[in-house]
Amino acid sequence: MIRRVSMLMAGVAIGATSLLAVQTGLGFQSSADAAGSETYKQLDIFGDVFERIRSQYVTEPKEEELIKSAINGMLKDLDPHSGYLDLRESRSMQTQTKGEFGGLGIEVTMEDELIKVIAPIDDTPAAKAGVLSGDLVSQIDGVNVRGLSLQEGVDKMRGLINTPIVLTILRKGADKPMKITIVRDKIVLKSVKSRVIDGDVGYLDVNGFTEQTLKGLKEAIAKIREEVKDEDLKGYVVDLRLNPGGLLGQAIGVSDSFLNRGEIVSTRGRAKGDVQRNNATPGDLTRGKPVIVLINGGSASASEIVAGALQDHRRATVIGTRSFGKGSVQTIIPLGNDKGALRITTALYYTPSGCSIQGKGIDPDIIIDQPLPVELQGRVEARGESNLRNSIEGESQDDSGSGSFAYVPPDPKDDLQLNHALDLLRGIKKDASFPPATDEVLNSKDCKRV
Repeated sequence: MIRRVSMLMAGVAIGATSLLAVQTGLGFQSSADAAGSETYKQLDIFGDVFERIRSQYVTEPKEEELIKSAINGMLKDLDPHSGYLDLRESRSMQTQTKGEFGGLGIEVTMEDELIKVIAPIDDTPAAKAGVLSGDLVSQIDGVNVRGLSLQEGVDKMRGLINTPIVLTILRKGADKPMKITIVRDKIVLKSVKSRVIDGDVGYLDVNGFTEQTLKGLKEAIAKIREEVKDEDLKGYVVDLRLNPGGLLGQAIGVSDSFLNRGEIVSTRGRAKGDVQRNNATPGDLTRGKPVIVLINGGSASASEIVAGALQDHRRATVIGTRSFGKGSVQTIIPLGNDKGALRITTALYYTPSGCSIQGKGIDPDIIIDQPLPVELQGRVEARGESNLRNSIEGESQDDSGSGSFAYVPPDPKDDLQLNHALDLLRGIKKDASFPPATDEVLNSKDCKRV
């Protein structure tokens, strides 16, 4: 199985289509005061500017694009994860949450006005064509990326299945730009991959949170239990490395699969009383078997909810390096009448112990650094939510920031984090953090309560 090196810039999974942000079932509730006369004066200025551009600009502008750009301009200075989705983008996002879409199979973000590849998705056209993490896309079919928004660039990379696209790539260490031809295909994301390691450990690789994730997890655990007798199974490794997040409801469901009771996550909105709590229900699918969770700088958002819930309840020992630190919740608000939707940050989430992960991330119980191979050293950086422009400052955020390197070696024998987890489960190594001390006080962490 091909694993990836990734620098997760925004805690989102984009694939080759559009943004997949953490969503909730929260409705739109506004406690803001009604707009005053000064607000309407400013809107009048906007209307005047719009009319001057529409009537006097040297070439006739597209009015719809002007409005869209104005809306996005208003939203982009709020935080990195709020934005406007037109009707096409809104429908595309809905398709992504189902776990399949058409495109190239890359996770991307925007950096220095170019599209930066976070990572190619396993076994997709982009991965097979040789696209690498850290590549910068400067042209798409000969069209310069500079001047385009991330969504506009993603739209250009989408297309009909079996149609070719040429990406001009800037790669660190390369003497000149590279042109890579990729044939578009249907991208089907398998959000949970599993196997039994050496006959005694169940390995669950959860790489995203789509509508299929909880179902996939249940099927994977059932399959492992069919392959290994209960008395021979040492435990489970839940691999959340390079998992950029997804649907909040799926993260809650996955967490609940390992818990019998207690709070999983709480969300806190703008109003003082706007707090929602989600609790576990009886039924541990693993029947109490030991669990180790792996995280790194590519673990963001929904994956941090799972890691935080299992860590706080002492249900799992967390191994790896500090996670990305995206602790904000985006609500998708349909605007009605085919106007698209607003993706806006409406809350911050908190782990069961009351910790905000925003700009801080999850600290592992056992820190195991995974060295970068020589050919990748200097090509990737350790960055997280705290590095993003206009990122919301979290309650627990400090000067150390969030995030870490996000690298998983392709050969399991070189995977220090995984092998440390296997040694703990098999009793080859010992550590005070494993198994976790279940009698510890849940709110013992040094962070503010909700």
